[in-house]
Amino acid sequence: MNEYLSMLYLWLKSAHIIFVIFWMAGLFMMPRFFVYHQESAVGSEEDGKWIEREAKLRKIILNPSLIIVWVLGLVLAYDIGAFSQGWFHAKLLVVLLLSGYHGWMMGYVKKLARGERTITDKKLRLVNEVPGIAAAIIVILVIVKPF
Repeated sequence: MNEYLSMLYLWLKSAHIIFVIFWMAGLFMMPRFFVYHQESAVGSEEDGKWIEREAKLRKIILNPSLIIVWVLGLVLAYDIGAFSQGWFHAKLLVVLLLSGYHGWMMGYVKKLARGERTITDKKLRLVNEVPGIAAAIIVILVIVKPF
């Protein structure tokens, strides 16, 4: 099995990076959608359009990308023996936190669809920085491997 994975390693790594880019794009887009969505009146036609846009982003980009990133990432980690390396443990922690952030956003999508607007626009703009910070940390961990 290991030899087969090694032959496919560069293809799997490429696919992993591509789907990380898709996932990150969605993580950056969704909070912006939230800001604009909250400006619409609950139950209005515009509110309905934002609910639809958020559902499409969730179903077409965010959730499939999250699953593919995790599957490919774990396969790649197994292939290179990363489970015994400190940098990978730190990366895994950051990816777990980012996945939790993803889950929180999926919950807020549902709140907005119910007409609940519990977070201010300012806070939504701040949480929009989470994926960028996480991405910077992950890239440093993977490239530099500080420990």
